[in-house]
Amino acid sequence: MSNINESIIPIEFFDKVLNPISEATGMPNQAYVDEEYFIFERDEVFGNTWVCVGFASDLPKNGYVMPIEFMNLPLLMMRNHKGEVQVFHNVCSHRGMKLVHEAGEVQGMIRCPYHSWTYDLDGKLKGTPHIGGIAKHKDERFQCENHGLKPVRSAIWMDMVFVNLSGDAKNFEDHIAPLEQRWKSFVGDEGFSLLRRVNMGGNLEIEVNSNWKLAVENYCESYHLPWVHPSLNSYSRLEDHYNIMFSDNFAGQGSLAYNLADTAGTRLPKFPGWPKDKERHAEYVAMFPNVLLGIQIDHAFAMMIEPISSGKTVEHLRVFYVGDEATNDEFAACRTATVESWRVVFGEDIGAVEGMQKGRHSPGFSGGVFSPEMDVPTHFFQSWLAKQVKSAMER
Repeated sequence: MSNINESIIPIEFFDKVLNPISEATGMPNQAYVDEEYFIFERDEVFGNTWVCVGFASDLPKNGYVMPIEFMNLPLLMMRNHKGEVQVFHNVCSHRGMKLVHEAGEVQGMIRCPYHSWTYDLDGKLKGTPHIGGIAKHKDERFQCENHGLKPVRSAIWMDMVFVNLSGDAKNFEDHIAPLEQRWKSFVGDEGFSLLRRVNMGGNLEIEVNSNWKLAVENYCESYHLPWVHPSLNSYSRLEDHYNIMFSDNFAGQGSLAYNLADTAGTRLPKFPGWPKDKERHAEYVAMFPNVLLGIQIDHAFAMMIEPISSGKTVEHLRVFYVGDEATNDEFAACRTATVESWRVVFGEDIGAVEGMQKGRHSPGFSGGVFSPEMDVPTHFFQSWLAKQVKSAMER
């Protein structure tokens, strides 16, 4: 695990973040621009909890593998021949060679390009050519069963693949339980089992020149709606929003007047258990550190925030529709309209988060302040982060 030199960010900076909101200062500039701090966050913040690294449906068939570079860490998502999705470190156990460079179907074994060691799709080491000398492919001094690919603790929820790099976070079921309980009142008993992903009309990738935290902070609040999202504000106005904070790792905003269906002309199937008196309700919740979720009566979405560097992020959006009927061709135009509406919304955010990233290079800014009313979820997120960082620095 990495550590951070206090000359980069003194620990007292994080105490300022943890002050009551009317007295608090935001995270310091270095937390957004310093590459050493970026790796520290990977190991000490992302590594100690559950983080999203991909989507299970991006592995379309059994025997499919997908390499991931998560904050400079090579990982490998694999769907084995039984259809089970697992995550491993994407390195050969022999000399540390990166194994898989491109996504695709594996017909037989995964072969290391260096010395041709082979692994099956459960990560077991199966072939070690010439390990005991020329034409001696086995050696009693070496036990293959002890040297398979190194697994990463993983879980799947709403198609998202989560990993816990440290291996000691609480069970994922307990991690996600507060959100499932909160949204059960919307989606009913059948809940998330009704959600379906459609490859056409359900994906969006956005590259943003900003730190990952700014994407989360921006998502948490509705304060910027009238100026950054004039079209969204026309059917989900600032005054119709409310703040959300619960458990210790969820924050965001809700709307009492969500009206995309009428605005975009969509008529998608709806959650059958959605309460009649809340048909215009929608909630947008960040699950710390890197997942942004939205739930509406006729669709849901999940966005994985992928940190590339201290100043670059890729946002991966997947939209999910309700029930098998919603995947039919008759709803293709509705699905397209839904994704396009979110493309506009998240596209409008690019200028905001990139502008804030540029501002983090200014000596005239030292973390900023918070509105005691409008920035409560953003301060909640920064406080969560400051606690994780401070705890790591004190270890």
